[in-house]
Amino acid sequence: MLPCAAPAQIANVTLYGDLNLDLEFVGGKQPDGNNPTVVRVSSNSSRFGVRGNEYLGAGQVAIFQLESQVQANTGGGTLASRETFVGLQGDWGTLKAGNFLTPYDDILPIFGDTPTLTTSIFSTAAIWAQGPLSKLQGGFDARLGNSIRYETLPLDGFSAEVQYATRSSTSDDADPAIVANSGDHLSGLRHADVISMAAFYSKGPLDLGVAYEENNKVRYPSANDYALSLAAGYDFGTLDNGLGLRIAGVYERLKYDTFTGDLKRDFWGVSATVPAGGGSFYLFWGKAGNGTGSALDGTQVGGLTKGPDSAAEQWEISYSYSLSLRTLLYAGYVQVRNGANAAYSFNINPYSTVQGARLPGLVFGIAHFF
Repeated sequence: MLPCAAPAQIANVTLYGDLNLDLEFVGGKQPDGNNPTVVRVSSNSSRFGVRGNEYLGAGQVAIFQLESQVQANTGGGTLASRETFVGLQGDWGTLKAGNFLTPYDDILPIFGDTPTLTTSIFSTAAIWAQGPLSKLQGGFDARLGNSIRYETLPLDGFSAEVQYATRSSTSDDADPAIVANSGDHLSGLRHADVISMAAFYSKGPLDLGVAYEENNKVRYPSANDYALSLAAGYDFGTLDNGLGLRIAGVYERLKYDTFTGDLKRDFWGVSATVPAGGGSFYLFWGKAGNGTGSALDGTQVGGLTKGPDSAAEQWEISYSYSLSLRTLLYAGYVQVRNGANAAYSFNINPYSTVQGARLPGLVFGIAHFF
């Protein structure tokens, strides 16, 4: 009989989480004239987790985290479905393995809706990164299992991250229609992987970031897709009128392999955060251009279509107010406006849509952190 391992002397264990619920009024203005309004309570990114560390000596620390989704609006949840990992930390940086978001996602807070927690239908990854899509569908803002990640220590404002996720699987894991059309009928295992990396500079009022992610053979065996984002933010502090102001911007290029050629798209966005009345206003506008590339007109990946009238916009205004260090109220309006041949939807709490749809949403929310 093998001896039982003695429990480690853990220096620190923390239980944490948040409950973030809102009331949403969503109207889907479809090209056929239908306007199916939905009233719903959404749980957003409510979570419960435990994290801790153990000092190993010589400046080395073992770290762990287990974070679970909480379906606070209906009850239930999914164990270890969010940021879950084990790793090591030292003066050389952090190395961890598990299931977590990628460095590409870490650029989002530079320009995204930080006052409203980059969640709910306010999420600014509705069009950027095709956030609503899974990896198999072509999304670039997905949480990835089977991941190994390295993060440098900040050095005079600079930091960098790189993540590798292996997705070795049978071809049956891909969309059956895509595999059939590809003409590449694999048997047994095939190898697919994701490489994501980012570099940041954050010092004083200035934040800069560049992120790149590559999906190799993920959507189907011969597809190699990539995304590149550049973001910048500057905090002007308190202005002469007594108000504060932080402005930010983002540029993104997406490129997909398709059966008829490559499909590309550019995205631009600007945001402003204005502290006022003890809280903060957040304003955002983003636009995806028409789909371009060598693919045939009408070729589609997610909400993106090749050809004219495939552009889309997202804009929003919100206000968040802290009742305490742990409790936040927020409210606002958001809209995703598709061109006649575009079909983008909300990132968090998606709403079924068709090409040409307009998606307006009114939100009233509360979040508590513990």
